[in-house]
Amino acid sequence: MFTDKKNVLQLAALLAAHGIRKIVLCPGSRDIPLVRTFSAMQEVFTCYAVTDERSAGFFALGLSLNDHRPAAVCCTSGSALLNLHPAVAEAFYRQVPLVVISADRPTAWIGQMDGQTLPQPGVFGPLVRKSISLPEVRSKEDEWHCNRLINEALLETCHHGRGPVHINVPISEPFFDCPVESLPAARVITRKDNHFEELAARLRQFPRRMLLIGQGNPGEALPPGLEDTFICFASHPANHPGAAIRNVEPLLSALSPETKQAMRPDLVITCGGHILSKRLKQYLRSYPPKEHWHIAPSGEVADLFGALTVLVEAEPADFFRQVLPAPSEETVDYARRWTSLSAAIPSPAFPYSEMGAIGEVIRRLPTPCALHLANSSVVRYAQLFPLPDGVEVLSNRGTNGIEGSLSAAVGYAAASDKLNFVFIGDLSFFYDMNALWNPHGGKNLRILLLNNGGGEIFNALPGLRLTDENRRFVLGTHQTSAQGWAVDSGFEYLSARNAGELATLLPRFTAPDTTRPMLLEVFTDKDQDVQLLREYYHQLDKL
Repeated sequence: MFTDKKNVLQLAALLAAHGIRKIVLCPGSRDIPLVRTFSAMQEVFTCYAVTDERSAGFFALGLSLNDHRPAAVCCTSGSALLNLHPAVAEAFYRQVPLVVISADRPTAWIGQMDGQTLPQPGVFGPLVRKSISLPEVRSKEDEWHCNRLINEALLETCHHGRGPVHINVPISEPFFDCPVESLPAARVITRKDNHFEELAARLRQFPRRMLLIGQGNPGEALPPGLEDTFICFASHPANHPGAAIRNVEPLLSALSPETKQAMRPDLVITCGGHILSKRLKQYLRSYPPKEHWHIAPSGEVADLFGALTVLVEAEPADFFRQVLPAPSEETVDYARRWTSLSAAIPSPAFPYSEMGAIGEVIRRLPTPCALHLANSSVVRYAQLFPLPDGVEVLSNRGTNGIEGSLSAAVGYAAASDKLNFVFIGDLSFFYDMNALWNPHGGKNLRILLLNNGGGEIFNALPGLRLTDENRRFVLGTHQTSAQGWAVDSGFEYLSARNAGELATLLPRFTAPDTTRPMLLEVFTDKDQDVQLLREYYHQLDKL
C-alpha cells in the first residue's frame, strides 16, 4: 500500500521509470510517506536503511559508483538534509549521478518557529545540476507540474556529464496513512541526443503528424520536404519559407469543437522559439496529441501542451534530415484536410484601423526587406495578412515584453543593407523612444507607429469591464504624439488620421529609397479597433 500524497506517488513512479533501483532511506517522521511507499515497491527498489544522513549520502554515492547508475538517498526535513551536503559536493565534483530526496514541511510554516523547518529548496546551491521543489498536488495542473519537474530533475543526472540533483517534497499532515493500492500511470519524458533511427521508425506509426515551427532567426532554414510529411503551422516570426498554415488564429476560431476533435493530431513536433498563437496552444492543451516531441539544441524541457514525451537534443535541420519518412496516403490526406480548412477562411478586409493600416503596409512592402514586429497587438494583427516573398521577420518573442522592440530594430537596421520596417504600438514606442536618440540609427529605417491612445490589447481581453477611472490605469491612456521627438531625431515625419490620408502617404512610406529615416504615425480610435476585430472573429464563428 502507498501514501495518498500525489507528489510522492508521481516521484515513486518516475524513479522506477527512469531506471533507479537503489534507494537509501534515513529515519524520521516527515519522510514517512516516502519511506513507506518506496519500501513497499520491493519488486522495483532495493532499499537500504542508514540512520546517519552524512554516512547515508556517501553510502548512496558508493552504490552509484558500483553500477554506474543513479542511486537515491531519502531523508526527513530540517537539519537532516544539511548532513547530506558533503556527499553532494563529492558527487558533484566526481560527476557521480545521485538523487537527493528530502521531505519538507509545508511552505507556509518555514521560518515560523515550527520544528525541523528551514529553507530547503536550493540549499545545495551550485553543487547540484538541478534543484526542484515539488508542489503539493491539489489540481490537475499541480500534478502536471509535479510530473514535469521530476522528469526534468531525473534527466539531468546524466546530461552532458553526470552529477547530483535535489528533489524537495513538501508534505502536509495527515501523512501516516497508506490507503492507495497502486501507483498512477506517470508520463515519462525521455531525451534523445543521437542515433535517431528509433524515432524515425516511431514517426511512421503516427500518420496524423503536425509540425509547429516557432520563432526562427533569418537564415535558419529547415530542410525541404517537411510539407510532404507534416501539416506545418508557422507564424511570420518563424521565417519559414515553405508551405505552412499561417492563419491559425482565425482558422481555429472558425472550427467547431467537433471538427477540432476530428482533426486532433497523433503526434506534434515543435521546434524553434516561441509559438505565437494562443488559440493553437489552447487547442492542443484541450485536445492533446498522443505524443509531443520537442526539438531543442539545448536539450531543455519545454512541455507546452502537457503532453511532452520525447526531448530531442539536436539542431532541427539535422534531426529532420535523418528521420523524414516517405509520405503515406493517410498523412497526405490529413494535411490536405487542414489545408482545405485553412483556405476556406476569408482574407480580412478591415476599414481604416490599426489592422487596416498594418494590412495596407504589408501589401506594399518592397522586397527584399526586414520587418520588425513589436509585441502585444501588432505582432498578432500582422499574422492576419500574408507576407510578400523576401521579407525576413524579427520580433522580441523571447519573453514577449514591450521594452526594447524599437531599440532592437534600430540595432538590426544599423548593420543591415536592406530597408527595415518597424510596426509598433504607441505604448511600446513611447516606452522605448530613446531608441531614436541613439546616434547609430540608419537611413534605412521606416517606423509605422500605431497610436490609438493606449494599450488596445488590454481593452480587448474577454470578460474585462473597465470604468472610466480604471481605464486610465489599466490601458495607460494618453494624448501623446511622436511628431516632436521624431523630427528632433532627424526623421521625416508623416501622419494619417483617415483612410484617404493613409492612402496618399503609403507610396512615399514604402518607396525603396534611403535618403532619410521615416516615421508614419497612424491615429486610430481604440474602441473602434477593438469592435472591428470582434466583428471579424464573430463572422468567423458563423462559418
